[in-house]
Amino acid sequence: MKLRWEERTQTPLLVLAVAFGIAYAVPIVAPGAEPWVHRVCTHVEWTVWAAFALDYLVRLGLAPDRWHFVRGHPLDLLAVILPMVQPLRLLRVVSTLLLVGRRARMAPQITLTTYVAGAVVGLMMFGSLAVLHVERDAPNGNIKTLGDAVWWSFTTMTTVGYGDHAPTTGLGRVLAVGLMLSGIALLGVVTANIAAWFISRFDRDDAVERRQTELLEALTQEVRELRAEVARLSAPPEAPALPGSPEPPGSPEPQGPHEPRDVPSPTAPRA
Repeated sequence: MKLRWEERTQTPLLVLAVAFGIAYAVPIVAPGAEPWVHRVCTHVEWTVWAAFALDYLVRLGLAPDRWHFVRGHPLDLLAVILPMVQPLRLLRVVSTLLLVGRRARMAPQITLTTYVAGAVVGLMMFGSLAVLHVERDAPNGNIKTLGDAVWWSFTTMTTVGYGDHAPTTGLGRVLAVGLMLSGIALLGVVTANIAAWFISRFDRDDAVERRQTELLEALTQEVRELRAEVARLSAPPEAPALPGSPEPPGSPEPQGPHEPRDVPSPTAPRA
């Protein structure tokens, strides 16, 4: 039941995650939008979080061992509880990202490369929007536009850190720490994935070379056997002896059909 629920809810939850991203980005990119737009976006954010929280509760109820499920999914539980403890918008972002990441990683059709690429794009997008939302109105902040935020997010995730743009508020620095740790982790996964791909490619090449060597050895053995057979068949047969030809030395003399054989006489008894 649990696996069937996860398979059926995979696509709807991913669609809700896209809706959450749009609802989170619109008020930040267009802060001067109508108030009803901001209200709709807030309702969409809470609805998406509630859907993922409900999904967690349903999976908990369908799990055969609930305590084992809770211990095996601590980040999911934390993501469900965080916005309830302190309904900050940033906590809704973090919790929804955690829940989306867990469900996306469980999808059988999503490979590791797709998951890592999606995680990089998602973290960069939400990191840029979050730091822009925090630093835009900071007195000493220098991240004022979306372009500055994207550039800062990219240099932070790749651990380059040029220093031309940096957060100045406490919450912005917390975001920077989380983005740096996430970038290091994702780069490690990407590096390991590339190394595994090269190793598997080398193993395939070695297997092909071994098979070719075995085929060449078998072919060489067959050629040797064929040569030996050809040499045996090509050897001239022994010619039969003609009548009247001298017998080879050491052969017994032929006797006539009616000639008695020389039978040695018995030794005469002594007187």
